[in-house]
Amino acid sequence: MGLHLNQSGLLAAFTGFCCAFLAAAQPQPSRAQEIVDVQLVLAVDVSLSMSAGELEIQRRGYAEALTHEEVVGAILSGMHGKIAVTYFEWAGNLSQRVVVPWTRIASAEDARHFAERLSANPPSSARRTSISGALDYAGDLLAESDFRGLRRVVDVSGDGPNNQGGPVVPARDRLAGMGITINGLPLMTNGGLTTSFDVKDLDTYYRNCVIGGPGAFVVPVNDWSQFPEAIRRKLVLELAGTGGHRPQVVLAQFHSAYDCLVGEKMWRDRSWMWQEP
Repeated sequence: MGLHLNQSGLLAAFTGFCCAFLAAAQPQPSRAQEIVDVQLVLAVDVSLSMSAGELEIQRRGYAEALTHEEVVGAILSGMHGKIAVTYFEWAGNLSQRVVVPWTRIASAEDARHFAERLSANPPSSARRTSISGALDYAGDLLAESDFRGLRRVVDVSGDGPNNQGGPVVPARDRLAGMGITINGLPLMTNGGLTTSFDVKDLDTYYRNCVIGGPGAFVVPVNDWSQFPEAIRRKLVLELAGTGGHRPQVVLAQFHSAYDCLVGEKMWRDRSWMWQEP
C-alpha cells in the first residue's frame, strides 16, 4: 500500500521535521559539575623497576595517608569542606589503569571508603616509563570529571625518567598552561630493580622537567621508610593551598641547561639489546 498525504498532511509533516531539527540544533545545557576545593589526580608509577613489595608500599602509603587525621582535617578545612580524588597507575605510554575513579571525600568515612577501594585488588606492573603519557591521561581525567575544583592538582610519583611516548616537557606545559598544578614524588630508593635507565638526580629531573603550574613542588623519597610520611605531608600541602611554609620540599626550578630528554637518550643508547618500537 502506498503512502498518501494531502497538502495539510505534508505541511504538518514538514513543520514537525523543522521543529525537531531546530530542537536538535539548540545548544544543550552543560553538565552540572559539583564544586569542590580541589580536584586531585594521584598518578602512581608501576613500571617493572618497582618490586612487588614497593608496589604494595605505595598502595598502602596512599591509603593510610588519605585516612590520616591531618589529611582529613586539611580536607574539611577548605572553603567547601570536600575534594574529589581519583587514583590511577601508569607505566608505558599506553599503560594507564584507573584503580579508584573520581570520588568525593567530605568526611573521615568517605576517606575510609576510598582507602578500602584502593586496597581491594593487588597492583600489577608493566613495561617502560612514560611520564608524558601519565600527564596526558591525568589531563583527560580532569577534563571528563563530574567535579569542578577551585584548584586542580596532579600528584605524580615515579622512580625514573621518561623513556617512552612524547617528551615530558610539552606534556607538563600543556597542563600548567591550563592552570593545573603538577607536583612530584621522585622515588630515589634502592629496594627495587636497579636498571641502566636510573638517574641519580631524579629529584632534579622532576624539578626541571616534570612539575609545573601554580606553587608546584617536589618531595623526594630517599628510602621507603620515608614514604608514608612523605605522602601525608604532600597531601596536606596540596589540600591546604599554595601559601604557607613548606618544610623539606623543593619548589619548581627550570634550568635550560638541564637535559629533559635524558631518559629517552638512555633508552636509545641501550636499544641495541632488544628491538621495541
